[in-house]
Amino acid sequence: MSEVTERFFKYVKIDTQSQDDVEAFPSTEKQKVLAKLLVEELKEMGASSPHMDEYGYVYASIPANITEKVPVIGFIAHMDTSPSVSGKDVNPRIEKNFNGERVELSEGIFLSADDYPELRKYKGKDLIVTDGKTLLGADDKAGIAEIMSMAKILLSNSSIRHGEIKLAFTPDEEVGRGVDFFDVKKFGADYAYTVDGGELGEIEYENFNAASFKLTVHGKNIHPGSAKGKMKNAVLMGIEFNSMLPVFENPAFTEKYEGFFHLDSFKGGVEQAELTYIIRDHDLEKFKDKKLLAEKICSFLNDKYGQGTFEYVLKDSYYNMKEKIKEEFHLVENAEKAMLELGIEPKVIPIRGGTDGARLSFMGLPCPNLCSGGHNFHGRFEYIPAASLEKVTDILLKIVDIYSKIEKK
Repeated sequence: MSEVTERFFKYVKIDTQSQDDVEAFPSTEKQKVLAKLLVEELKEMGASSPHMDEYGYVYASIPANITEKVPVIGFIAHMDTSPSVSGKDVNPRIEKNFNGERVELSEGIFLSADDYPELRKYKGKDLIVTDGKTLLGADDKAGIAEIMSMAKILLSNSSIRHGEIKLAFTPDEEVGRGVDFFDVKKFGADYAYTVDGGELGEIEYENFNAASFKLTVHGKNIHPGSAKGKMKNAVLMGIEFNSMLPVFENPAFTEKYEGFFHLDSFKGGVEQAELTYIIRDHDLEKFKDKKLLAEKICSFLNDKYGQGTFEYVLKDSYYNMKEKIKEEFHLVENAEKAMLELGIEPKVIPIRGGTDGARLSFMGLPCPNLCSGGHNFHGRFEYIPAASLEKVTDILLKIVDIYSKIEKK
């Protein structure tokens, strides 16, 4: 088992699941268990000033071993795992020489190429899988293991020339708060990469513009036997609102650059109902139009049922980092160059979601996203080819090498 794989196994066994709708930061204290471990490991490696701050962020530096003035490059990964599926008692194992069709994770639970056809490309390879009872945690403990392995190599081999490198590990990315308290100035990088993508070779610098839309529908309950002309059923009115959204602008019917309205939850009764949506689009103008449509539907229904029947809170979450990355496109070009030099085919794709890098880019730290090598994130059928852990580590080292030869502006 390679060193990066050993690290990955160690990290995924620590439960770091974050939690929605919690005011405390980080949302779960158990994320700090991994944070403390990373600090200790960085100290043992000889990194400069490794520490965890009051919010649970881990920061460290790798000092330059060259005198030339080159850009300071940062690498970032998040420590938490998704609230969607348990991250407690993760039981990873390696499926050696995968047969290309299916893996029995545990009795009666199969990871199958019939469900996930991309598995067939890994025939004959070693896959890291779970027992089918928890997620694996490659999102984003693969990224952490790869960054830490890169750091160990740089700190133990003085023959590899490099400028100053910054490292950071963040909490609460999965609940949309990963950089709420991130200190860009203290971090001190000119540019950075999050290592939080999927399949080997992926490079992402375009993400959704994103907003949350929380709708409260106020109804009027009365005995159904005497309800004619009097009852206002909040559930039915909520359904009416949803029916007025574009039918095919729904995640189940969209892909690539197509945006959507996603009804994430719907609860309540006749007296009151609550609907929560996320609104997404890569195109800023289409994003604005989607938000305006949701507001117009509420206005129309308030005219129909009475003012105050439909109350909503619309809040922007993050924006498409393309607007910032295009000004520093060398970050994408050099990631592609690194992969090509290693014989890895780069795949520039849009993120159908968000990333810490999007918010960081708008905070003044241009930060595209690199692959971590995993598949099927946030579920029990998550897996990662063992070789991808090693190859992503090589990509990070190659990027460091490329920037060690570029004069700082």
